[in-house]
Amino acid sequence: MSMPATPDQLKQAVEAALGDRIVRVSHDLGETTVVVDATNYAAAAALLRDAPGCQFEQLVDLCGLDYSDFGDGVYEGPRFCVVLHLLSVSLNQRLRVKVFCIDDDFPVVASVNSVWNAANWYEREAFDLFGIMFEGHEDLRRILTDYGFIGHPFRKDFPVTGHVEMRYDAEQKRVVYQPVTIEPREITPRIIREDNYAGLN
Repeated sequence: MSMPATPDQLKQAVEAALGDRIVRVSHDLGETTVVVDATNYAAAAALLRDAPGCQFEQLVDLCGLDYSDFGDGVYEGPRFCVVLHLLSVSLNQRLRVKVFCIDDDFPVVASVNSVWNAANWYEREAFDLFGIMFEGHEDLRRILTDYGFIGHPFRKDFPVTGHVEMRYDAEQKRVVYQPVTIEPREITPRIIREDNYAGLN
């Protein structure tokens, strides 16, 4: 197995392969991250797989992110992001790729399933949990939540209780959906200490 590229070598290889498709490249905590423009995302993915200095033949992971509360509300960039972790077995190197969705109300990026077929279920998961649409995906449907589920549970504005609950109705002899019946409550902890706790009087 070859020695992995240094951060500078990997950065140069990625910059040479992607050119003006890059928004920025950074190296923090031993990880190299490249942010690509959403309009060039699919083309950038193919180049990262095929370019001689990159050769990222494996997609290890793909997930969505919701940046709405990032930085304690100071962040003002796009809300939704798709993150890929790539592996080059032949060159013994790894890369993180980020692409931000242009529209916060209807987040869409291109599907990379034609570049790495491992993206199929990962993109379905990001759609299900974050509501991110993947243009060109052949079977974009929910994968973890129920077919009748309302909303996307990993979005920061999704209520902890959900919108509906499911229960078995004995009279109808089937599962039914109904509004959530959990009442929010606030628990105030009681602190009970002995008189001489920790030597205090």
